[in-house]
Amino acid sequence: MSDNPAAPKKPGRNNGAVVLMCLSFVFGMGAMSYAAVPLYRIFCQVTGYNGTTQRVDQVSSVVLDRTMRVTFDANVASGLQWDFKPVEREVNPKIGETIQVNFTAENRSNETQRGQAVFNVTPGEAGVYFNKVQCFCFTETDLKPGEKLDMPVVFYIDPEIVKAVESKNIHTITLSYTFYPKEGPKPVASNEGGAEKIEKKL
Repeated sequence: MSDNPAAPKKPGRNNGAVVLMCLSFVFGMGAMSYAAVPLYRIFCQVTGYNGTTQRVDQVSSVVLDRTMRVTFDANVASGLQWDFKPVEREVNPKIGETIQVNFTAENRSNETQRGQAVFNVTPGEAGVYFNKVQCFCFTETDLKPGEKLDMPVVFYIDPEIVKAVESKNIHTITLSYTFYPKEGPKPVASNEGGAEKIEKKL
């Protein structure tokens, strides 16, 4: 029997390769997480999942002799000192009829504030049939101190809602908005030639 101790076995994997694999996994998971939000948003817009309404460019060419009660809910998240509410609490349009409703927002603070409205409808099954032609929620909103703004929403209920098993018995839809503070440059007042005007910060 030899007196020399057995030589240590070489590791099956190179340590550098293992580290590289771990880093690739971490970066890959990070990229997937970053992409998850826009992909989820696209999925909701296409399917109406989670009460997400549809954005369309054309009005409906079919109007049914049946009405749908549509109620409105308005909320403001912390960080915005706004008074936000619908002008009418509910409407009863015919299914397929394109109508306009209005909301108002007033900035109660002493500074210009920027907000972005997010929305959904309940019950969630109605989301795919709630079509918006025009909406203040498509863009950000800036309000100067004390400024009050009228904001229209133009929409119609897709007549297909009466055909689908999960939605044919829906008689009331609630359209809900929540305004959240939006980060970014805000308009500031400056005086030029004795007249006050609004400029954008660069």
